[in-house]
Parts: sequence; structure tokens; C-alpha cells
Amino acid sequence: MIASLRGRLTLKQAPTIIIECHGVGYEVETPMSTFLELPPTGDELFLFTHMVVREDSQTLFGFATEEERALFRMLLKISGVGAKMGLAVLSSMSVDGFRRCVEYEDAASLVRVPGIGKKTAERLIIEMRDRIDAPSAQTGTTKVQVDAGAKSEAVDALISLGYKPREVQKLIGELDIDGKSAEDIIRLALRQVAL
Repeated sequence: MIASLRGRLTLKQAPTIIIECHGVGYEVETPMSTFLELPPTGDELFLFTHMVVREDSQTLFGFATEEERALFRMLLKISGVGAKMGLAVLSSMSVDGFRRCVEYEDAASLVRVPGIGKKTAERLIIEMRDRIDAPSAQTGTTKVQVDAGAKSEAVDALISLGYKPREVQKLIGELDIDGKSAEDIIRLALRQVAL
């Protein structure tokens, strides 16, 4: 199993990239969350990888973080969820965003992911509820880590004030929050609601 790759990025054609390692070019499929963070072509790159071997194909998937790869692997274990849907989930929301959908049973947000219908969204919520914070089978101790940054704190605070998770995500998505503290984000969000 190929667990990671470090090499020179030689091609970017969303969602596929090629990483050259010691003269061998590896074709890797990435979620948009990883693709949008890629360095310019020609630069060195490191990705965590997961390989899917089927009778008719071998596909390598690449992720910017271990958390994304862990979530992808968990999604693959759910009946009816394939690699394509796993990439769609990670392309549409962060690991933190997915955890929130499961935690708050927000099927409506999951239905907005291409390829996920209402029944699949409900099944994801039910099956991932116990897995999302379960120890990873790979290391025995690693959990899917959730970003505990300012945005995450602000989202939790607004939800505790009675706003629905979907409303909060939409509201914060419309704000310029780069470099702002949780308190500043909450103030901006509440000011926006008051308008």
C-alpha cells in the first residue's frame, strides 16, 4: 500500500494531478479541498495517499491532511459509498463541516453534495455517528481531528445561541473572517443577522 508521496508536482487537471517521485509519475485523484491548496506546477509536494485496487483499475487518492484521508477511509466502509462519493464529500465540506452535519443530524447540508440523496444522507449520519470520533484502525489511537480554530468556536457559540447549524454555516460563509478571532466572527455574524 502506498501511504504517502513526496515529489515534484508535474500536472494539475482537476481533480487529477501527477507527482513525479524519482523519475516515476504517480497519477493521483484529489478532493477539491486538497486541489485548491496545491503549490504551483514544478514545486515539491507531500500528500497522504490511499490506494483503491479493483479488478479493472488501481486508483491512488491524495489528501493534504491525515484527517481528510481518515474521513475518506471511513466513508469507504459505508455500504453504497464509493471513492467518487467520498471525494465529493471532501470537495464540498471540511472534515469539521462533515462532523457537524453528523453531530447535528443536518441531512439537508449533505444532500447538497453531488451524488448524495436524502436516504444516503440519513444513512451517512446514522452510520458515521459512532465512527467519526472512533479510534482509527490504522494507528489505534488517532481520531479524526477537528479544527478548533476561531471559525469552529464561533460556529459552536452561534449554535448554542439557538441558531440552526445550516443557518450558521450559510451566515459565516458570507463573511470575511480571515485572521479574525472567534469573538470578532460572532460579532460580525450577529451584526449581519440584525440587518
